[in-house]
Amino acid sequence: MKFQISDEFLPATLSCAPMTDQEFVDFCNEHEDLRFEATAEGDIIVKPPNWSINSARLAEIGMQLGIWARADGRGRTFASCAGFVLPNGARRSPDSSWIPKSRIRQIDPVERKGYWRLSPNFVIKLRTNWDRTHVLRAAMDEYMANGTELGWLIDPEDKSVTIYRPNSTPETRRGILSIDGEGPVAGFVLDLSEIWNPAID
Repeated sequence: MKFQISDEFLPATLSCAPMTDQEFVDFCNEHEDLRFEATAEGDIIVKPPNWSINSARLAEIGMQLGIWARADGRGRTFASCAGFVLPNGARRSPDSSWIPKSRIRQIDPVERKGYWRLSPNFVIKLRTNWDRTHVLRAAMDEYMANGTELGWLIDPEDKSVTIYRPNSTPETRRGILSIDGEGPVAGFVLDLSEIWNPAID
């Protein structure tokens, strides 16, 4: 199912027949320069590679979450390349996420080798220049509806973090230099200074 899309038309959504896990992997491997997610209806969301500065931000977020998780010991962190099949059937890849080890142990060892069928307990999404805000908000709502306990939508352009909790109105905080975790990641503190202004000196 090889295709070409000019960068000016990305991100894009393609309608196609539902895919198995292996078919989705094969499809992604045919287009290694792009990133993909899939909606619950089976539509394919095509994304361009991250801009360099956004990659630096994502690396910083993942590093901070990973260092905390290693010290905390209760769970594992996952990078933006991780794919999860949510209970509603959508294939999603949060920019950073965390799942407790107790929950991971409940996954069949054979199934651990493929896409895990769950929504992470904690997810982070970083808004990039091409992201549409309403699409990101819908994605965060989807995580909450599928079992995620806490989500942060980070927007470096207006230096804001919107906090998502199940069955609650999202809360947006602006002008902050750090944000404290709660619920599943209580004790985690994300230093936002390197996210707002990635150091290049």
